[in-house]
Amino acid sequence: MLLKQKTNSSIILWLSFVLIAVILMVFIGGVTRLTDSGLSMVEWKPILGFLPPLNNEEWLRVFELYKKTPEYKYYNIGMNLEEFKFIFFWEYFHRFWGRLIGLLFIIPFLYFLIHKKLSKKNITSLTLILFLGTFQAYIGWWMVKSGLINNPDVSQYRLAIHLSNAFLIMFLLLWLILDLYEGESKIRYNLTFFTLILVTITIIAGSFVAGMDAGLMYNTYPLMNEKLLPDQYLTLGYLDPFENPGSAQFHHRHLGLLCLILFLFFYFKNYNKKEIRIRVNLLLILILAQFFLGIFILLNYVPIVFASLHQVGAMMIFLIFISIIHRENV
Repeated sequence: MLLKQKTNSSIILWLSFVLIAVILMVFIGGVTRLTDSGLSMVEWKPILGFLPPLNNEEWLRVFELYKKTPEYKYYNIGMNLEEFKFIFFWEYFHRFWGRLIGLLFIIPFLYFLIHKKLSKKNITSLTLILFLGTFQAYIGWWMVKSGLINNPDVSQYRLAIHLSNAFLIMFLLLWLILDLYEGESKIRYNLTFFTLILVTITIIAGSFVAGMDAGLMYNTYPLMNEKLLPDQYLTLGYLDPFENPGSAQFHHRHLGLLCLILFLFFYFKNYNKKEIRIRVNLLLILILAQFFLGIFILLNYVPIVFASLHQVGAMMIFLIFISIIHRENV
């Protein structure tokens, strides 16, 4: 029994480091997006791309490749090499960090697998996480490619898929950590679960806002430039919520309000439950901060630092909700 506890502690520690690394990866990805750096690397070299340009000749080569992209021609024409190096850094660092996560995951996974430290259920979960992580790299390049041919921006659909897969990976990692630490749990379709679903939808809606830079329009609250609805609302049919920037912002801001209202109901129902009291109170602080931070960001035309904090807040809310669901059903 003692040996099993030590093994579980080692696995928990390893997966915790992986989870923290994934959280940082999403944060770095958000900064990459906010600094318009995501299209600076026009080549995908899964192995050889581990190193950045190492001499001036190589820098000039990759800069010339970037000059052929729609983003350079539409937005950055006249950019010099030093300015290019800044945006290149964030995209390179984003990809570099993804490779580090791969190593951080695969090497201990193989060690625990070879030494038979993992149950069959754990192996299944970890194999799924490995598949999703590998697939995430492909999704990332697929997303970047959408902005290298005709459009000077990445597809908001592909951005949403990229973010959604990252959140799925975080969900699976945390759930496995909690299974090992608190005991196995099952999801129940109750108020907590449906609140998490609404939070997740709100986060995905936020990725469409980011993908279309919709936060840079209608910078008033609660009205949208003195109107209840944005101009041309629902004029694009079924695709309007995903292709109309004004509609995307309208839905994200009101989904956020709905999340706040639903959570307050959830809070007063659950704040006195001893086993989840700390998590519920922490979640209350985070959701209130997230809501008012979102308004502040909107009113101030999406400052990068606070927009990055907003994304971190979304991740923390998501993960704490998962921990509450798990703890309730152990």
